[in-house]
Amino acid sequence: MLSDSNSLFMRNVSFSYFNGLVLRDIDLNIADGEMVGLIGPNGCGKTTLLKLACGVLSPIRGEVSLGGTSLKKLSRKQVAQHVAVVPQYFNIPFAFTVAEVVLLGRTPFVSAISGETKRDHEMSALALGLAGINHLENRYFNDLSGGERQKVILAMALAQEPKLLLLDEPTTHLDISHQVEMLELVKSLNREQGVTIIAAMHDLNLASLFFDRLVLLKEGTIVADGSPREVLTESSILNVFSASVKVSQHPVTSTPHIVVLPREASQN
Repeated sequence: MLSDSNSLFMRNVSFSYFNGLVLRDIDLNIADGEMVGLIGPNGCGKTTLLKLACGVLSPIRGEVSLGGTSLKKLSRKQVAQHVAVVPQYFNIPFAFTVAEVVLLGRTPFVSAISGETKRDHEMSALALGLAGINHLENRYFNDLSGGERQKVILAMALAQEPKLLLLDEPTTHLDISHQVEMLELVKSLNREQGVTIIAAMHDLNLASLFFDRLVLLKEGTIVADGSPREVLTESSILNVFSASVKVSQHPVTSTPHIVVLPREASQN
């Protein structure tokens, strides 16, 4: 039985695909209400870590716990009633409206006998409102722009009433305006709804601006874990990304701001 806690705990977690170890000896404790960004180069294990956190994958060693209960003891349905995922890619092959796509988020709660209830429709409508897309509910999902689709996917996740929300590079393929809009929405869910957030992020400056805590991965291990100021240093970025940067203070937020140096400049 799951508690009301939305904490996530990984202890000595390792995972391997057929072509080798992807994550090794991961120890990670994320408390209720935290907003955590996972950063690191492509292939470092960010997406795999998210899949382990929601039970899509099982570790070859170690344990993953949700609210103090091991995922091994929970059914897929039980996990889905507490954890929602916003994937990097999401395709709908049929002509579903936005309202129908968002209602899919209620699947973990829908009875096979009685079907959808009044509450399912109410929670879907609430999710549309939280994502700010009420005006899109009768549009077809496949007719939307990339930014609009991303909001629909987020609304579908919110319809699950998640205590823990996992996002896999939620700003990928979005222009700068939609990137900021998406992350501001995610942050408001964290601040106002108390949803614990874990997101794999590609853009270090956006991660610095919006996340209180960053976990830096390199080759399947955690090499830094702390505030953006603690994690985003010139030496850590050089070590993990093999990129020379200058880290300064953002003029408005005072968070770290990263400027990538051309190779010629970094060698002088």
